[in-house]
Amino acid sequence: MTTPAPALLIAGHGTRDEAGAEAFRDFVRELGRRHPDLPVAGGFIELSPPPLGEAVAELVGRGVRRFAAVPLMLVSAGHAKGDIPAALAREKERHPGISYTYGRPLGPHPSLLAVLERRLDEALGGTARTPEDRADVTVLLVGRGSTDPDANAEVHKAARLLWEGRGYAGVETAFVSLAAPDVPSGLDRCVKLGARRIVVLPYFLFTGILPDRVRQQTEGWAAAHPDVEVRSADVIGPEPELLDLVMERYEEAVRGDLRMNCDSCVYRIAMPGFEDKVGLPQQPHFHPDDDGHHHGGHSHSHSHAH
Repeated sequence: MTTPAPALLIAGHGTRDEAGAEAFRDFVRELGRRHPDLPVAGGFIELSPPPLGEAVAELVGRGVRRFAAVPLMLVSAGHAKGDIPAALAREKERHPGISYTYGRPLGPHPSLLAVLERRLDEALGGTARTPEDRADVTVLLVGRGSTDPDANAEVHKAARLLWEGRGYAGVETAFVSLAAPDVPSGLDRCVKLGARRIVVLPYFLFTGILPDRVRQQTEGWAAAHPDVEVRSADVIGPEPELLDLVMERYEEAVRGDLRMNCDSCVYRIAMPGFEDKVGLPQQPHFHPDDDGHHHGGHSHSHSHAH
């Protein structure tokens, strides 16, 4: 008798935007449809139902004892580094006998860069498909923003990889929360560098409050700078490349082929201004929809590890 493959657990951040939460749930359902022989479930660590604990309970109810968890997140910030591992440790206490492996975040990956390039082409109306056409286009890639410098650096890495070889005049970086520069400052920087044609590209998987804020701030800045052409691109969305990439991360986790970056992790290395984070215990987020009554439910603190 062959041992069944581990189930797939998708861990999402959560959003107060119902359309964004439903996009995540639709994405999880589509993964299940594409892989009918693989148990698939997904949940959020905060803000949106269902909570991650409910998704684990669903898998356990289907007889699952082994699963691989994949964070549906672009960068390895505090949620991927701490909150999800802490939540998984809690679920292991709630459900004695289960085991899991933990995958790595999604970006930056060549297939996602290809989707970002497609979103830029769409925003430009299909008029900038060659390096020659793109020579006067400056891109402002806007990430979520984090208090984790390593996570913010990953957005800069994505920007550099998007610029390499594609012919854009430049790809600058901004953040919509928690980190500088913000969107208006990022647009100001583009203009100081000589940009006259800018596309603001949200580095987000699905629609939500923060991507909407990026678009609103872009429109506000553009109204005050009528001499600069500014366009807004769409989020990545549930593209086939994203579905395939989640399965790639799942296969990595199952094989144990994990290569998460630890070189500049504030929980391991004393970074200037973040020295107090080294070795900091991680706690799972409190999720209002998680009643905590699956086999106990006290939260479990543990040292950060990835």
